[in-house]
Amino acid sequence: QVQLVESGGGLVQAGGSLRLSCAASDFSFNSYFMGWFRQAPGKEREFVAAIARIGGNTYYSNSVKGRFTISRDNSKNTLYLQMNTLTPEDTAVYYCAARDGLSGSRYSDSGYNYWGQGTQVTVSS
Repeated sequence: QVQLVESGGGLVQAGGSLRLSCAASDFSFNSYFMGWFRQAPGKEREFVAAIARIGGNTYYSNSVKGRFTISRDNSKNTLYLQMNTLTPEDTAVYYCAARDGLSGSRYSDSGYNYWGQGTQVTVSS
C-alpha cells in the first residue's frame, strides 16, 4: 500500500524558513510525479509546487515562486519543500501527493492518486 508521510511543519515567525519532507514507502518513488498542496482554514486545497519523476522539471504557483523550492531524492524516497521568506498567508496544512499517470492536471488535486496526512505550518506576524 502506498504511504506518504509528511514532516517538518511547525510554528515560525514571518520572514523565517522551514523545510518540509515527505517520506514515501511501498512503491517505486521515482516512477511518480510528486506535488505539494496546501489548505488554509476555510479555503480549498491549492497547488503549491510539483516536480517531475527524475527531478528535471519543477512547477510552482505564482504565490510561492521565488520563495519555495521543491526537490526530491529518489535514493531516499523523499520529497522536500524548502520554504523561505514565509508570510502569515502561507499558514496552512501542507500535503504531499503522488501522481502515477497523465490524467488530470498536475496543478489540480484531482490529478494525484495518493496523499499524505498533512503537516501544519503556522507563520506568525
